Amino acid sequence: MSDFWFTVKPYVLGGAAGCFSTTIIQPIDMVKVRIQLAGEGKASGASSNPFTLFSKIVKEEGPLALYQGLGAAYLRQLTYTTARMGIFTSTLDALKGWREKQGRTLTFGDRAGAGLVAGALGSLVGVPADLSLVRMQADTTLPPELRRNYTGVFNALARTVREEGMRGLFTGSTPTVVRAMALNVGQLTGNAEALSRLEAKFGKGSSTAVYGAAVISGFLASVMSLPLDFIKTRLQKQKADPITGEVKYKGVIDCASKVLKEEGFVFYRGFGTYFMRIAPHVTMTMIVLDWMNRTVKSYGL
Repeated sequence: MSDFWFTVKPYVLGGAAGCFSTTIIQPIDMVKVRIQLAGEGKASGASSNPFTLFSKIVKEEGPLALYQGLGAAYLRQLTYTTARMGIFTSTLDALKGWREKQGRTLTFGDRAGAGLVAGALGSLVGVPADLSLVRMQADTTLPPELRRNYTGVFNALARTVREEGMRGLFTGSTPTVVRAMALNVGQLTGNAEALSRLEAKFGKGSSTAVYGAAVISGFLASVMSLPLDFIKTRLQKQKADPITGEVKYKGVIDCASKVLKEEGFVFYRGFGTYFMRIAPHVTMTMIVLDWMNRTVKSYGL
């Protein structure tokens, strides 16, 4: 098999595994976004109960509304997840080769460093798709006159450039990048570290090790990334006042301080829903990725 395939394989398989998981998890992600915006709608009686919100969306907007923004979600996986999974694997392989020359094994620091690099670079690639996804999912929470009414992910991207310039595509990029770094350390580094330790006890490739590591990494990813995901959602959803041209939040620090002052320490609001979205997605992605790797390997690919 060509060197080209071995180079792109972690990117291709990582993106495919991410898309598969997203198809299953998208409704939970929709509810998660609505919960994070609930504090901005207290005056209208907005609920932060996931079951109430789920029922309300289905009743008022129809079942298909749960998959609103799916195109943007797929594009996000094909950019962000493809990049971060591939970069993590490639970086880890390079570090492993370097450590072997030293007669040593990979350390937790090596895995953490690979996770941070992969998260930062991957998230930069995926910010435009992530922005489109959040806006499409949150659109019906805005007053009718302020809604963007995007017809699809490419319409969202084109209109963002036309109405806000190229910089508009990267609104909320700072918390997005930092969130991705935190999530990657939890997911990829956590999975690699847990898998290494569990395989030492239960055997290499054992189901207990694979499933156990996936669940552990899902929990760590949720805990480490939710506050930043909360801020990212608020920044990406907001729209400038049509009269003054001003936005409510000027940046990460301003958003965090205003939320803290007006709503209290709510950065972990909806943790249950977030965990139900992140943990299964992480677990499913890692398990599907492991299956894909074993399958292509069995065919000599």
